[in-house]
Amino acid sequence: MMNNSGVPPSAPPPAAVQARDLRVVRGGRTVLDGLAFDVPAGTVTGLLGPSGCGKSTLMRAIVGTQAKVAGRLDVLGAPAGSAALRSRVGYVTQSPSVYLDLTARQNLDYFAAVLGIPRRDRAGTVDRALADVDLTSHADALTGNLSGGQLSRVSLAVALLGTPDLLVLDEPTVGLDPVLRRDLWDLFHRIARERGATLLISSHVMDEADRCSRLLLMRAGRLLADDTPDALRARTATTSVEDAFLHLVDDARAQEEAART
Repeated sequence: MMNNSGVPPSAPPPAAVQARDLRVVRGGRTVLDGLAFDVPAGTVTGLLGPSGCGKSTLMRAIVGTQAKVAGRLDVLGAPAGSAALRSRVGYVTQSPSVYLDLTARQNLDYFAAVLGIPRRDRAGTVDRALADVDLTSHADALTGNLSGGQLSRVSLAVALLGTPDLLVLDEPTVGLDPVLRRDLWDLFHRIARERGATLLISSHVMDEADRCSRLLLMRAGRLLADDTPDALRARTATTSVEDAFLHLVDDARAQEEAART
């Protein structure tokens, strides 16, 4: 099929993550309820919703650490959790997963060895990751003596060591000051732009939505919307993503009440 210029239209970017009828039931409770979405490759996609809506469970499913996942979930062209994905997916949890009795540099050197980065390349790789998160001046400080924001950045640096194709970040800006939050979002977009990586970033702070190129909005284990911020505002005739989210929540509640009557 040709467009008006006579040139075949370019294919849409491939999906880094594809989910179809994705479900997780834990302790008799449905945590994820039939999710279906794509995360386009090379984008910064936000996963937004209130605490307890299933964001962390979804992220664990994507990186392959969530048990009892039903449905289809493909990551970078392979089933989520496949051994081949271990070096291609970086994951930063809400709680920093680093050793507090080591320095930031020692932590990164250790995890670089775990990732199999050759010793001859390790120092340069560690220095690059420290510079990426603006921790070079604190590289030799004990991690246990760093502030909460700095500790979060050490965890992010660990995830960046292997130059992952997909970076999954679970509320990475919680508790950070506005300047650091802005700097981290600038870093996220630079990683996507310069390395072609895909970033999936969760947050319950709606004012971060406009920093994303695409949004997945969740409520009570279900997907309310999968669209760009501009399209969500236009669709709901609102001026902010927060108002759009509230509009969609009200619609969902009305549909639930109608189904019960």
